[in-house]
Amino acid sequence: MPAIDLSVFDLFKIGPGPSSSHTIGPMRAGADFLGFARGLPPQVLATAGRVAVTLYGSLAATGRGHGTDRAVLAGLLGELPERCPPDFLDALARDPDKPRRLELGPTALEVSARDVTFGPVAHDLGSPNTLRVQLLGRGEPAPVLAERLYASVGGGFVRVVGEPDTPRPAPAHAYETMADIKRIVAEHDIGLTKLLLENETAVSGLGQGAVLAGLDGVLTAMDAAVTAGLAASGPLPGPLGLARKAATLYERAGRSRRQPHESLLAKLMAYAFAASEENAAGHVVVTAPTCGASGIVPATARFMRQHLELPEHSIREGLLAAATIGFLAKHNATIAGAEGGCQAEVGVAAAMAAAMLAHGAGFGVRVVENAAETALEHHLGLTCDPVGGYVQIPCIERNAIGAVKAYAAYLIASDEMLAHHKVGLDQAIAAMRATGRDMHCNYKETAQGGLAVSVIAC
Repeated sequence: MPAIDLSVFDLFKIGPGPSSSHTIGPMRAGADFLGFARGLPPQVLATAGRVAVTLYGSLAATGRGHGTDRAVLAGLLGELPERCPPDFLDALARDPDKPRRLELGPTALEVSARDVTFGPVAHDLGSPNTLRVQLLGRGEPAPVLAERLYASVGGGFVRVVGEPDTPRPAPAHAYETMADIKRIVAEHDIGLTKLLLENETAVSGLGQGAVLAGLDGVLTAMDAAVTAGLAASGPLPGPLGLARKAATLYERAGRSRRQPHESLLAKLMAYAFAASEENAAGHVVVTAPTCGASGIVPATARFMRQHLELPEHSIREGLLAAATIGFLAKHNATIAGAEGGCQAEVGVAAAMAAAMLAHGAGFGVRVVENAAETALEHHLGLTCDPVGGYVQIPCIERNAIGAVKAYAAYLIASDEMLAHHKVGLDQAIAAMRATGRDMHCNYKETAQGGLAVSVIAC
């Protein structure tokens, strides 16, 4: 397996919720197909009649609740997650059958939600999050002029099935595991921050100043989601009628009857509720590592800033450490709920946040590892069972609990004797991979098991 060559900005994507695999990934797939189709010969485009999209697996099972149909349409219409206005997605949701003009060089087509089909949940196409996009000719049956099969593999990452990945620049310090990272740190007498920055500049091609500015931009977007969520009220979109809780929880956290430790934890949870509720509303969040788990790292960053009073450069360096944990999980297991359950989303996010706390507070790589491992270990086996297919119940509360677990894991790791810690992060990630492989598909983002069934049955 090749060394990890991801950029921090591959992992931390800014875009609309509620799901990186169901919203951001399909939007990128739609935009990719638009570019692909526009490159076809003019004589082929002149015979085009319509575009057809078929969703499979988890995308078919919970795509309606996640807004997958409007996300892929937005991509086909030229939008990208990082710049797509929420109002545009809202308009697609309000009037899904309204035809919209799709320009393809010498011809123009009309597309709407009618062109998106929710296909079978069970399939043999590989990834559980798969979509097929076709350019069809005129007539019945319409001939297939061109098609691409996409796998949305979590965190907004998309690959074209059957095509090799584009080669990327080699990292300055090649690693695949946490054991590799510890070895590099020891052999080169290099701090974790320096290692991560040198890798990022090599992989992304950006100078160090641009990398640091980009990290600040990510943190600003994360904090904006927390701020917006704390200011919002009322029910979230969808038939569940779930009320927002972040503002109330934050307001009540300051009441005099609460003990100081209660107030602290209540505020941490309020921050996680806030960003996660913004995600559920389809507003702009940052994948960390996914949209479904996008409340945990932003909540931790706000907590570090306001309550631990850490300087901004420490929070930025902590974000680098968090990204590294996300890289390791994605490379050696998965960050997709449809592949690994919610342990791969909330569990990995909690591990990232615990590492962020430890590194930001100035601890070395061993404590960073132990904090991340402890957080992940205590999410192993967590299922992904969204009620009604919406990223609301139990997803939002899981973000709040995940943030608390991350803080607890950091406290344990920072106080324990290093020699007493028995489980390594690589072992915990391997356990997560095996658990996800063994987990029944009903509990992996299909809304066919767990709370998704028992709550509806009640």
